[in-house]
Amino acid sequence: MGLSRRHFLKNTGAAALALGAFRHLPSQAQVYSIDPINGIDKYGKLIKDAVGILDLPLGFSYNIISRSGERMSDGLITPYSPDGMAAFPVKGKPHQSLLIRNHELHPAHIKTDSFGSDIARARKFVGDKAYDFFHNEMPANGGTTNLLFDHHTGKLEHSFLSLIGTVDNCSGGATPWGSWLSCEETEDGLNQGFGKNHGFVFEVPSTATGLVEAIPLTAMGRFKHEACAVDITTGIVYMTEDHERGIFYRFIPNQPKVLAAGGRLQAMVIIDQAATNTRNWQEDIEQKKASIIAVHQTMNCKWVDLDDVTSPDGDLSTRGEAKGAAIFARCEGISFALQKNKKREVFFSATTGGNKKIGQLWRYQPSPHEGTTREQEHPATLDLFFEATDRSVLEAPDNLTIAPWGDLIICEDSYSTAADDFNYLRGITPKGKIYTIAMNPQKQKGEFCGACFSPDGSTLFVNIQTPGITFAITGPWGKVRTNATKTG
Repeated sequence: MGLSRRHFLKNTGAAALALGAFRHLPSQAQVYSIDPINGIDKYGKLIKDAVGILDLPLGFSYNIISRSGERMSDGLITPYSPDGMAAFPVKGKPHQSLLIRNHELHPAHIKTDSFGSDIARARKFVGDKAYDFFHNEMPANGGTTNLLFDHHTGKLEHSFLSLIGTVDNCSGGATPWGSWLSCEETEDGLNQGFGKNHGFVFEVPSTATGLVEAIPLTAMGRFKHEACAVDITTGIVYMTEDHERGIFYRFIPNQPKVLAAGGRLQAMVIIDQAATNTRNWQEDIEQKKASIIAVHQTMNCKWVDLDDVTSPDGDLSTRGEAKGAAIFARCEGISFALQKNKKREVFFSATTGGNKKIGQLWRYQPSPHEGTTREQEHPATLDLFFEATDRSVLEAPDNLTIAPWGDLIICEDSYSTAADDFNYLRGITPKGKIYTIAMNPQKQKGEFCGACFSPDGSTLFVNIQTPGITFAITGPWGKVRTNATKTG
C-alpha cells in the first residue's frame, strides 16, 4: 500500500465514505458460516485475544519478536512500518530462522528514522552505503532490517539495519540463491527533494552481517515496484506494480543468479486481446479494450520487450500498455509455487480488482519453454483464480506466500476507517476455498504484511504494519495438507 494514498484517504475521510456501507464484524471472521460454497472451516473459530493484539484459532499462539521503536543489536532504533519479509535458513542451525524485513517509509510522509534524527550520527553510520539522502541531509528512511530468531528460546538473538537510503520499501521477494529483493513502491526523485530517482529493486544477501551497499538493479525497471517472485527452475523474476493501470512484468537475467549483470524487462500481453483491461470494474465495461473476465477463465499469454526502462518520466506502464500489455488494478503480492507434478504457478493479487473493487487473485502458469524463442509453441496461461464479492470473505488482498502444504496465505490490507472494519490473515486452497487464520483487533487497524514460513514450516512470521509488530505464530498447521511440496 502506498503511504501517500493511505495518508490522503485517512485525512479526508474518503475511505469511510467509500466503504461505510459494508460491515466486517468480528463475528464474520468465519468464512464458512457466511459462504459455504467458497469458504471452509479449516481451523475453527477465532478466539478473542485477552490483550487485544491478535486473534487466533484454538491451539495457536503468537510470540511478539520485534516492535518498531525498540533498540536493535547495532544500537539503532527498529524502523516503523514493517512490510514485506522472507525467512531464510541458518547454516548449521536448523533451530534458527533469519528474517529480512522491509520498511515502507518515506521521509516526506513518515519522518521517523533509525538514528533519532541525528544527522551526524546517521552520516557516520551509513558512510557511502546509503543509496540516497532527503534534501541532502538524512539518509532516505526506507530500507530493510535483518532479524535472527531462535525457535528453541522463542527470542530474537540479533537485529540490525541492512539497507538504507531507499524509499517506500513495500514488498519484494526471496531468491533461490539466498537473498531478498527489496522493492521501492514509488517513482519519486529529484523533483521531490531526493538526490536521485527512485523506483528500483535492491538486493540484500541473507548472509549480510551489517549494512550493505544499496545498489539499484536498474535493468529491472523504474516503476512502482511492489513484489517479486523468482521461478526456481528458470531464474526468471516476475514483478507486480501497485498502480490502478499497472502491468505484469518479468525480468530475464543475462546471467543466472546475478541480477546486477542486467537482462531483459518485459510486459505480459494476453494473446488476441492487446491492452485488455482485466479489472472488471463497472465503469470499465463500456471501454473498447475492457473485458469481463470470469473466474477460472484461462487466457494464453506472450511477452513484449520494454525499452528505456529507467525513464525519468515514470511512464513505463503507459508505454507497456501501448505495446499491448494487459492492465491490472493495483497488483501487489506475488508468490511462486512448484507442485508435486512439477507444474509451476505464479499467484499475484490485484488489490482493488473485481466488480466490487475488493480484490482479485490471478494465477500465471509459465510455458514449458518460458523465456525462450519456443515459448509460443506452448504459451503460458493466465486465469482469474478468485474474485472477492463479499468483504467478510476476502477484502484487499496484498502480500502473499505459499504455505508448506500448498495453500496460498493472504494478507489483507483494507484502509477503511469504519469502526467495524478489520484486517484478516486468510488462506485459500488450490480449489479456491477460503478460510481464516487471524484477525487484527487493534484500534490502529494496521494491515497484515510480510507473511512467510520458517524453513522448517513450523512457524508463520507476519507483520502488522501499524503500530509495527513482527509475530511468530505457531500451532497445528499439520491439520491441513494438500498437494504442494515446494515453494519459492
